[in-house]
Amino acid sequence: MAKDKMHVVFASAEVAPFVKTGGLGDVAGSLPQELVKDGSEVIVMCPKYASIPEEFKARMEHFCDFYVPLGWRNEYCGLEKLEEGGVTYLFVDNEHYFNRSYPYGFFDDGERFAFFSKAICESLQHLPEGFECDILHCNDWQTALAPVFLREFYQGLPLYERVKTIFTIHNIAFQGQFSDKMLNDVLGLAHIPNAARQLRCDSCSINFMQGALCYSDAITTVSPSYAREIKTSDYGEGLDWVLRNRSESLQGILNGIDEPSWDPATDYQITENFSVGNMAGKAACKRALQEELGLEVRDDRPLMVMVTRLTRQKGMDLVTYSLDRILSGGVQVAVLGTGDRAYEDAMNYFAGKYPGTMAARITFDSALSRRMYAGADLFLMPSLFEPCGLSQIIAMRYGTLPVVRETGGLRDTVIPYNYETGEGTGFSFANFNGDEMGDAVFRGARLFWDDRDAFNRVVERAMKTDFSWKRSANAYMDLYTFLRPDVQPVPPTPPAPEPKPVAEPEPEAKPEPKPEPAPAPEPKAETKPESAKKPEVKPEPKPAEEKAAKASSPKVTEKPAAKKPAARKTAAKPAAEKAALKAATAKKTTAAKAAPKTTATKAASTPKTAEAKTTAKAAEKPATSKAAAKPAAKTAEAKPANKPAEKAPAVTKATAAKTTATKAAAPKTATRAAATKPAAAKPAAKAAAAKPAAAKPAAKSTATAKPVAKTTTAAKPAAKPAIKTTSVSAAKKRTTKR
Repeated sequence: MAKDKMHVVFASAEVAPFVKTGGLGDVAGSLPQELVKDGSEVIVMCPKYASIPEEFKARMEHFCDFYVPLGWRNEYCGLEKLEEGGVTYLFVDNEHYFNRSYPYGFFDDGERFAFFSKAICESLQHLPEGFECDILHCNDWQTALAPVFLREFYQGLPLYERVKTIFTIHNIAFQGQFSDKMLNDVLGLAHIPNAARQLRCDSCSINFMQGALCYSDAITTVSPSYAREIKTSDYGEGLDWVLRNRSESLQGILNGIDEPSWDPATDYQITENFSVGNMAGKAACKRALQEELGLEVRDDRPLMVMVTRLTRQKGMDLVTYSLDRILSGGVQVAVLGTGDRAYEDAMNYFAGKYPGTMAARITFDSALSRRMYAGADLFLMPSLFEPCGLSQIIAMRYGTLPVVRETGGLRDTVIPYNYETGEGTGFSFANFNGDEMGDAVFRGARLFWDDRDAFNRVVERAMKTDFSWKRSANAYMDLYTFLRPDVQPVPPTPPAPEPKPVAEPEPEAKPEPKPEPAPAPEPKAETKPESAKKPEVKPEPKPAEEKAAKASSPKVTEKPAAKKPAARKTAAKPAAEKAALKAATAKKTTAAKAAPKTTATKAASTPKTAEAKTTAKAAEKPATSKAAAKPAAKTAEAKPANKPAEKAPAVTKATAAKTTATKAAAPKTATRAAATKPAAAKPAAKAAAAKPAAAKPAAKSTATAKPVAKTTTAAKPAAKPAIKTTSVSAAKKRTTKR
């Protein structure tokens, strides 16, 4: 069954941001993260140097420890684990070998990195659970012995038989050559004739990189042009014969850069940010850089910079030969870097000879290098050989056109400008010659002076070129799957989290406005009955009525507008009672006729008092004032309904009613009135003041009883003292009736 994850162990002597001395650290820091995005699981192995910042050491966790056989030695090896950016980092801990102030440059470097290579092979047995190495990717001579050890000492073990090895050449000039005495004393390979033969580079020396080229399953370099060049005697550094023999296993994969880290639109270390659509910031960066370096602040003169090591490999022989011609021709030059003493002195000499036109900073300054990338017009890189090169890529990213020699990665990354078609991203020359370099510089300067619009178009094209690690990672994944066709990595997973944040705000926005109006009246109606129950406790002789009122209160509070037909129906039943008792209660009906007038008078006077009290309570409880405002409006509509309700008995005389209905009418009226009290809360107390006056005709003038109950429901605002009078008068009225 095919696996869905490619398990890769990436071994390197330096890894950014933990430790870095050159381009190898950038590759080991960026490429594994892109491989993870392509569906692989990656473990990066690096020595635990003393120079690693403490902030990273504090985050490391001890994973495991074991002993590594190295010749006649058994050396301790601890693995310190740290996870960052989806990549697992395992740092090989051995203070005897790696507790040094700098990664390289010690007398025992051969033994140190032979131990590191052997520790890599041993640690494949101690990786995290579920991780079985498919690809062992080694880089440069420091890890070159790992493929040799893997084949000679571990090939018979089932865990190691499935491991495929890849070796990447970052710079073939550094091969790791040491005395052949190490074959027996350190490597333990002297008794294996085939291994000794493939490691020897002469009669008394061994070559670590030569061993890796002979034992690895695949070989890569950091650019296609460099892969072709190193197979020749001019660039092969003595290993061209091996590379020609393994040419079918050799290929070049161009390096990339971490584009978010080198972005002029977000770089906080430059004077002013800029982008393809807004280049005003680049002009400001140029003025600030000229002022900082002591150059003449002139926009009409092109500024060319170099950020490099001052060595012959970087073309410093050509620079010293051509600087007089370039500086006298009107081109400003600034150099940043350290290196050979002869080249450092030469740069200082030209800076003194051409003040205001030439500036030299013999130091290493990362922040200044960014300002030089951002503020310059041209970037000079005339390398004798260049495996890939990152400086010219960074320069194009910042809108600075490179002037390069056509070699290695410089040929693959910079397209020379074509005056006929206008295509290109920079300027180049073919031969390692100072005059040709000077001509290339003035081609760029002439375009700057004569056709600034065309120059700006080339700048824009260079800034848009894709040099991300994604392209490089795809090429490496193709190589991995070629070596291990049984492993089929899953597609990238970044799109999965994207729909989640889009889906989350949608349900949040919809339910929020909907429930707000619905629950608002409910808690108000529920909380206020508690305060309204206090005046109801005073009429003690009515426990049965209070229970009935509580049972009927939810119906009243839900929709008060639905009570209008209920009031008319109940008004029809008391109409028969009035016809039956009209003769016996002549005196009471006379009082009942006067009562509506009194009720109307009270109802007319109470709204004013209700408005004053409601205004006072609104300041204390704004939520209560909203509930009281609606009943107040309904009271105004209910008042004129009392007068036509008095004429209702004449119309309903034709409907007969039993005497028992008279007794039932009084409890119903009291129950309805009591039920409206908790729903109406405190503002309903004022409407209850109108109830006692209307309750008298409710007992005898039954037609007016129910309209009064309706008025009680609608006209909620009432004073608390009126509640006591209402309850007493209603009790007396029921006692007289019975």
